[in-house]
Amino acid sequence: MSKIDWITHELEGLKQAGLYNKIRTIQSPQGSWLVVDGKKVLNFCSNNYLGLANHPNLVSAAKKAIDSMGIGPGAVRSIAGTMSLHLELEKRLADFKGVEATITFQSGFTANLATIPALVGKEDVIFSDRLNHASIIDGCRLSGAKIIPYEHNDPKSLDEQIRINLNQFRRGLIVSDGVFSMDGDIASLPDLYEVAKKYDLLLMVDDAHGEGVLGKGGRGIVDHFNLHGKVDVEIGTMSKAFGVVGGVVAGNSVIIEWLRQRGRPFLFSSAVTVPDAAACLAAVDLLENSTELVDKLWSNTRFFKAELKSLGFNTGASETPITPVMLGEAPLAQQFSRELFEAGVFAMPLGFPTVPQGKARIRVMISAAHSEKDLEQGLAAFKSVGKKLGVI
Repeated sequence: MSKIDWITHELEGLKQAGLYNKIRTIQSPQGSWLVVDGKKVLNFCSNNYLGLANHPNLVSAAKKAIDSMGIGPGAVRSIAGTMSLHLELEKRLADFKGVEATITFQSGFTANLATIPALVGKEDVIFSDRLNHASIIDGCRLSGAKIIPYEHNDPKSLDEQIRINLNQFRRGLIVSDGVFSMDGDIASLPDLYEVAKKYDLLLMVDDAHGEGVLGKGGRGIVDHFNLHGKVDVEIGTMSKAFGVVGGVVAGNSVIIEWLRQRGRPFLFSSAVTVPDAAACLAAVDLLENSTELVDKLWSNTRFFKAELKSLGFNTGASETPITPVMLGEAPLAQQFSRELFEAGVFAMPLGFPTVPQGKARIRVMISAAHSEKDLEQGLAAFKSVGKKLGVI
């Protein structure tokens, strides 16, 4: 018996349970339409909220930066990898978000892995929303701190858990997603702030799906709720609405400086590449100069959601462009996705462990790049498949 036979057995189990993830291949630039596995399909999968992933301004900025500064930084930021573009991007992001300072990382995931263990350790406690993203969960585990979950988006549950547990620990951190990536609901950040203030705890929000979506011109959840200066740490990503790749931590300048000294991905993994940094700067330019793309994103979102609901689909608790079509069991979600693909719509199923068992869904990601005709075509496919499979 081979020492990896157990993996083969587990993979077969995933297939039988309808939980095996068939990873499709994109053969075109990101946009409202894609070529996927050789087939042209309407794109309802990407986190490309503003259509910037193939925007000519970003492409041009990346090319110019390569010509002048090369491609790879060749080192970690703390040794020889900090380039002028990195510092310019961090300054521009701080101005854009209205914070004292920012620091950038290779991804939003690594931003969480850097930040949480730098702020709390084995003598401390983290109060974490039950539905927080995997990167928050992993960051919490790496810290060694005691992790105490509170009920999803429930400030009263948070308050209760703090009251019961806080005096057993040295320091405490409250951490929540800003926009929850599977359900599309928004954290009750003003209420979380009041709880943090009451107990004098650090407050951290991961705004990966709010960056470029919420707030004036996409400035994020802190701007959305006008909580400037009140949230200690705001995690963001440039891999979604910004259309590029990278993570950012924004907030108090003392915390940012501490992350430059103790954020492990900053210290031990090479910096973001030159063309990525330049493209991110071009994205900031676009968002600072106009709210047009953010406005279009929300116009598309309102239209698509209203029409889906009128057809009889359940879109759960979503308040954002993340539009879950709730189907229940994973095999049904996988079949629904396959039928959509045959109808020319690329919308992937999400099942356990990405979402709880019994809550499988198709997650539709609306973009400013979609035209009304695109959305109508997508709705027609959902209607056809929904009726065929007895969902509506």
